[in-house]
Amino acid sequence: MYRAPVSEIVHTLKAVTGLGDAMENGQMGDLSPDLLDAILEEAGKFASEEVAPLSRAGDEQGTPLSDGVVTMPQGWRDLYKRWSQGGWNALTGPEQFGGQDLPISLGTAAFEMWNSGSLAFGIGPTLTVGAVEAICAHGTQAIKETYLPKLVSGEWTGTMNLTEPQAGSDLNALKSRAEPVGDGTYRIFGQKIFITYGEHDLTDNIVHLVLARLPDAPAGQRGISLFLVPKFLVHEDGTLGARNDVFCNGVEHKLGIHASPTCTMIYGDGKFGDQPGAIGWLIGEENRGLACMFTMMNNARLLVGIQGVAVAESATQKAEAYAAERRQGRADSYDGEGMAPILHHPDVQRNILTMKALTAAARMITYNCAHAIDMAGGETDGAYWNDRAGLLTPVAKAFSTDIGCEVASIGVQVHGGMGYVEETGAAQLLRDARIAPIYEGTNGIQSIDLVTRKLPLSGGDAVRGYLAELRTMVEDVAQSNRDDMAGLADALLAGLDDLDATTEFMLARLEAGERNTALAGSAPYLRLFALAAGNTYLARAALKSNPMDASSRALVARFMAHNLLGETSGLRTQIEQGADSLLQAGEALLSP
Repeated sequence: MYRAPVSEIVHTLKAVTGLGDAMENGQMGDLSPDLLDAILEEAGKFASEEVAPLSRAGDEQGTPLSDGVVTMPQGWRDLYKRWSQGGWNALTGPEQFGGQDLPISLGTAAFEMWNSGSLAFGIGPTLTVGAVEAICAHGTQAIKETYLPKLVSGEWTGTMNLTEPQAGSDLNALKSRAEPVGDGTYRIFGQKIFITYGEHDLTDNIVHLVLARLPDAPAGQRGISLFLVPKFLVHEDGTLGARNDVFCNGVEHKLGIHASPTCTMIYGDGKFGDQPGAIGWLIGEENRGLACMFTMMNNARLLVGIQGVAVAESATQKAEAYAAERRQGRADSYDGEGMAPILHHPDVQRNILTMKALTAAARMITYNCAHAIDMAGGETDGAYWNDRAGLLTPVAKAFSTDIGCEVASIGVQVHGGMGYVEETGAAQLLRDARIAPIYEGTNGIQSIDLVTRKLPLSGGDAVRGYLAELRTMVEDVAQSNRDDMAGLADALLAGLDDLDATTEFMLARLEAGERNTALAGSAPYLRLFALAAGNTYLARAALKSNPMDASSRALVARFMAHNLLGETSGLRTQIEQGADSLLQAGEALLSP
């Protein structure tokens, strides 16, 4: 059974991201170290004792649809009610509308634990938090006052409606339309697919944020507007009115996250209301809806990244517990009678340590991204922290979700044949993990974003400054002269050398207009970036640990440096020398 690693999470936040220093300097409002500890202890308890026990039932029962109504798995409605009434949805929400206005980094840590309990549960509130952020940033005061109090509390949930059958990653092909009524409202028509929590019975209302085109909108992404479309219309006094002309027409049967309803939504079919067209309100400016939606998507990308960390943590715990109990063969390190627990076998130890190292590295990258977002909203160095958040967001999303799949797959391997059957739960974690590299912007798109948009920030100074900070961390390791960190600094510097060289290679290719060469190496570059940064963070975590925990953290950091970080040299070769062969072979794929 999952147990939230609260101490590890707290140490990462305080010592590795800089949240500890920010609290000490008064940059985090009323948040103190003791309050941080208390909140995360309670969040971990809820995740372990309330969410995790219902994950298996949710996977087995799914979310059946009947006459437009989705029924959530047994116990989930009560679970969500307890969760929202506990104030968990309001952690990072604006205080003006009932939120606690706590740092995003704290909220991200809490979301890790809830997603470890159940990925299908955690993704629902993720979209609500994103909707709150988009409405806060772009909604009118009237819309904020009408919708934010109940979205912040979790009494209502929010969704994000982008994808259509012909328009996935490329929103230029979007066809949903919005017709102005003349009274400040619009009639929305169209079909949206893959809408997470588009319909459910957890709350009385669902607030959809929908991309659509106005009649005179220009072609392409410049002609997309964003609209708020509630399932039920809302009276001036806040009570619910008539059903809006929007309904769920289908629920996907998926590989994983079975308890998360993935819906096909129909807008303006005439099923509800006195005339066709779902009533909606404009969010932001006409034809600038994509910019408004990206406010929501950037938040969602960070919280999807933490889903990768979450499933990796669950898989690691499950695999280690199984390896300590399962007995097979003999091992030199085991002096008991009979067969040894498989955890004594070096190959199994390698697997478990790989899981631990990659999970910790992904956690540290994601939490550092969240902390940068917090600091970007502060009064000092906003531009610096905004660039840092921009640089780390695609890495946090892509690397962490890739790691979620890798670690869950290793977990199945550790379980052997029992991992391939559903009884142990290892298979569910792998099935659940597989969606995270796809939704909220595929990981390929994240690598393109990193290389073509984020590396050039501030003329390349943003990434160069970040790499210089990583080198300073390694210098601290080298100067510590700790026996348990022997050889660690040299290995880390080799990885950073590969990262420095490939960063300059990418910037040079972009400067020379060789975009395809840069794109060909974008995915391996993102992985190299994450391995080098993540291992450096692991070393920093060990260096800043108390004596009781320092040795165990140092062992994991050294394991990663000497067993996993060597991958950066191969990735460097792929980035610097692989483009020609990839592009030439790609041309052959296009030949008839």
